[in-house]
Amino acid sequence: QVRLMESGGGLVHPGGSLRLSCAASGGSFSDYLVGWFRQAPGKEREFVSSLAGGSGRTNHASSVAGRFTISRDNTKNTVFLQMNSLKPEDTAVYYCAAAWKFDYSEYEGDFKSWGQGTQVTVSS
Repeated sequence: QVRLMESGGGLVHPGGSLRLSCAASGGSFSDYLVGWFRQAPGKEREFVSSLAGGSGRTNHASSVAGRFTISRDNTKNTVFLQMNSLKPEDTAVYYCAAAWKFDYSEYEGDFKSWGQGTQVTVSS
Protein backbone atom coordinates (compact mmCIF):
# COMPACT_ATOMS: atom_id res chain seq x y z
CA GLN A 1 0.00 0.00 0.00
CA VAL A 2 1.27 3.42 -0.88
CA ARG A 3 1.64 5.79 2.06
CA LEU A 4 0.39 9.35 1.74
CA MET A 5 1.12 12.58 3.55
CA GLU A 6 -0.68 15.87 2.99
CA SER A 7 0.66 19.34 3.65
CA GLY A 8 -0.15 22.93 2.81
CA GLY A 9 -3.30 23.58 4.78
CA GLY A 10 -3.86 26.72 6.79
CA LEU A 11 -5.98 29.80 7.35
CA VAL A 12 -6.85 31.98 4.37
CA HIS A 13 -9.23 34.87 3.74
CA PRO A 14 -12.19 34.44 1.40
CA GLY A 15 -11.05 34.87 -2.18
CA GLY A 16 -7.56 33.68 -1.34
CA SER A 17 -5.59 30.66 -2.53
CA LEU A 18 -3.84 27.65 -1.07
CA ARG A 19 -1.94 24.77 -2.59
CA LEU A 20 -2.16 21.38 -0.93
CA SER A 21 0.45 18.70 -1.53
CA CYS A 22 0.16 14.94 -1.27
CA ALA A 23 3.46 13.10 -1.18
CA ALA A 24 3.61 9.35 -1.73
CA SER A 25 6.04 6.76 -0.49
CA GLY A 26 6.12 3.03 -1.05
CA GLY A 27 4.55 3.26 -4.48
CA SER A 28 4.28 5.31 -7.66
CA PHE A 29 1.37 7.60 -8.40
CA SER A 30 1.53 6.41 -12.01
CA ASP A 31 -0.29 3.24 -10.86
CA TYR A 32 -2.99 5.02 -8.87
CA LEU A 33 -6.00 7.25 -9.13
CA VAL A 34 -5.25 10.00 -6.61
CA GLY A 35 -8.20 11.75 -5.08
CA TRP A 36 -8.81 14.63 -2.73
CA PHE A 37 -11.73 14.43 -0.33
CA ARG A 38 -12.83 16.82 2.38
CA GLN A 39 -14.87 16.69 5.55
CA ALA A 40 -16.42 19.74 7.14
CA PRO A 41 -17.54 19.75 10.79
CA GLY A 42 -20.79 17.86 11.19
CA LYS A 43 -20.83 16.72 7.56
CA GLU A 44 -19.93 13.57 5.69
CA ARG A 45 -16.69 13.31 3.79
CA GLU A 46 -17.12 14.30 0.15
CA PHE A 47 -15.21 13.95 -3.08
CA VAL A 48 -13.33 17.02 -4.33
CA SER A 49 -11.00 16.16 -7.21
CA SER A 50 -9.07 13.28 -8.73
CA LEU A 51 -6.22 12.61 -11.14
CA ALA A 52 -5.65 9.27 -12.85
CA GLY A 53 -2.03 8.16 -12.88
CA GLY A 54 -2.18 6.28 -16.14
CA SER A 55 -4.42 8.43 -18.37
CA GLY A 56 -4.00 11.79 -16.64
CA ARG A 57 -7.78 12.12 -16.54
CA THR A 58 -8.97 14.72 -14.04
CA ASN A 59 -12.34 15.06 -12.37
CA HIS A 60 -13.75 17.73 -10.07
CA ALA A 61 -16.85 18.07 -7.97
CA SER A 62 -19.21 20.71 -9.32
CA SER A 63 -18.73 22.78 -6.15
CA VAL A 64 -15.03 23.33 -6.94
CA ALA A 65 -14.92 23.13 -10.76
CA GLY A 66 -13.27 26.21 -12.21
CA ARG A 67 -11.66 27.10 -8.87
CA PHE A 68 -9.57 24.03 -8.00
CA THR A 69 -6.92 22.38 -10.17
CA ILE A 70 -5.27 19.02 -9.58
CA SER A 71 -1.83 18.24 -10.96
CA ARG A 72 1.24 16.14 -10.23
CA ASP A 73 5.01 16.21 -10.26
CA ASN A 74 6.22 12.76 -11.24
CA THR A 75 9.80 13.50 -10.24
CA LYS A 76 8.65 14.14 -6.67
CA ASN A 77 5.82 11.58 -6.65
CA THR A 78 3.58 14.36 -5.40
CA VAL A 79 0.07 15.46 -6.33
CA PHE A 80 -1.07 19.04 -5.82
CA LEU A 81 -4.46 20.62 -5.30
CA GLN A 82 -4.40 24.30 -6.22
CA MET A 83 -7.37 26.01 -4.62
CA ASN A 84 -8.30 29.49 -5.80
CA SER A 85 -11.19 31.82 -5.01
CA LEU A 86 -11.69 30.07 -1.71
CA LYS A 87 -14.99 30.41 0.09
CA PRO A 88 -15.93 29.88 3.74
CA GLU A 89 -17.80 26.74 2.69
CA ASP A 90 -14.49 25.25 1.54
CA THR A 91 -13.46 25.03 5.20
CA ALA A 92 -12.77 21.37 5.98
CA VAL A 93 -10.13 18.77 6.66
CA TYR A 94 -8.75 17.76 3.28
CA TYR A 95 -7.61 14.19 2.70
CA CYS A 96 -5.50 12.71 -0.04
CA ALA A 97 -6.33 9.14 -1.06
CA ALA A 98 -5.20 6.60 -3.63
CA ALA A 99 -7.03 3.89 -5.54
CA TRP A 100 -4.83 1.32 -7.27
CA LYS A 101 -5.39 0.87 -11.03
CA PHE A 102 -8.54 2.99 -11.09
CA ASP A 103 -9.05 5.62 -13.78
CA TYR A 104 -12.15 7.21 -12.30
CA SER A 105 -14.07 7.05 -9.04
CA GLU A 106 -15.74 9.40 -6.59
CA TYR A 107 -16.53 6.62 -4.15
CA GLU A 108 -14.29 6.72 -1.11
CA GLY A 109 -14.58 2.97 -0.65
CA ASP A 110 -12.46 2.47 -3.78
CA PHE A 111 -9.61 4.40 -2.17
CA LYS A 112 -7.64 2.09 0.12
CA SER A 113 -4.77 4.40 1.08
CA TRP A 114 -5.41 7.63 2.97
CA GLY A 115 -3.36 10.44 4.41
CA GLN A 116 -3.91 11.93 7.85
CA GLY A 117 -5.60 15.07 6.54
CA THR A 118 -4.76 18.75 6.58
CA GLN A 119 -7.00 21.54 7.88
CA VAL A 120 -8.12 24.32 5.55
CA THR A 121 -9.94 27.24 7.13
CA VAL A 122 -11.41 30.04 5.03
CA SER A 123 -12.42 32.95 7.22
CA SER A 124 -12.17 36.70 7.42
